[in-house]
Amino acid sequence: MILPSTAPDALTRAVDTLSAGGLVALPTETVYGLAGLSTSAGSIAKIYEAKRRPHTNPLISHVSGIEMAERFVIMDPVSRRLAQAMWPGPLTLILPLRPGGIDRSSTNGQELAAIRAPAGFAHQVITRLDAPLAAPSANTSGKISPTTAQHVAEDLGARVDLIIDGGPASLGVESTVVRVLPDGVAILRPGALSADMVAELAGVPLIGAGAGDNELSPGTLQSHYAPDAAMRLNADHVQPGEVLLNFGARQIAGTRQAAAVLDLSPKGDLSEAARNLFTYLHRADETGAAMIAVAPIPQSGIGVAINDRLQRAAAPRD
Repeated sequence: MILPSTAPDALTRAVDTLSAGGLVALPTETVYGLAGLSTSAGSIAKIYEAKRRPHTNPLISHVSGIEMAERFVIMDPVSRRLAQAMWPGPLTLILPLRPGGIDRSSTNGQELAAIRAPAGFAHQVITRLDAPLAAPSANTSGKISPTTAQHVAEDLGARVDLIIDGGPASLGVESTVVRVLPDGVAILRPGALSADMVAELAGVPLIGAGAGDNELSPGTLQSHYAPDAAMRLNADHVQPGEVLLNFGARQIAGTRQAAAVLDLSPKGDLSEAARNLFTYLHRADETGAAMIAVAPIPQSGIGVAINDRLQRAAAPRD
């Protein structure tokens, strides 16, 4: 069932469904999340089953803010400074768990958890529940992330108890996942918040992720975010019948032979490109084309996150 977020009973229906152990697809500013109680092993098991997600791929637990987070995790000063600056927002922090509370089945058995405070309707639900929600992207594991309620319905269908339609996601790519370490901050997954902004807000240097850090963060599988069509990146020409995913109205040889042309941002705006990325991958698949040719995307700002998603989407698949 799809229910508009503006419906008078939307918040109550979402809270009641989650309280009863059900799954609710919720709009956030990044993408739509498939939510269940982080404190319930049963709810977490349902999320993994509905997404057909490997249990080794951890889930982010979503909180209303710092006060709720500190009931479940231990926040160091730098993490707290980042949260104060960016929550609610597209920042996920890797933090040590307190005993009890968040179920370890959501963390790949680790004593560290990914924590974020989302904006919008999801924030209202968490505040009303007064409990953290595990909420990975509301799609089958490895497939294109959903940025509309319709994307969720077409993919998960009856595997979700309730879908709340809050319109298109405003950012369009997932959160940036950060771990604060003694010598600086490591970006475990690039996202809507740029690495430079993270470093500026943290006031400490950026460092590389350590061995095993990928086990702490979602979204780090080699093949992820993938359409049905194959993809080739940094394309300088289009073969007949391919879909062209363009950027900045770039002149690409063979464009007239394309099955469709989708420009992520004709004016070359990376934020606009991020908002359109998953929606346009869905549209490219709808053409039935076997191949998507992707024009070069600048590796700066949120372009780093866009390129990360594209590289994983184009990776060899099992």
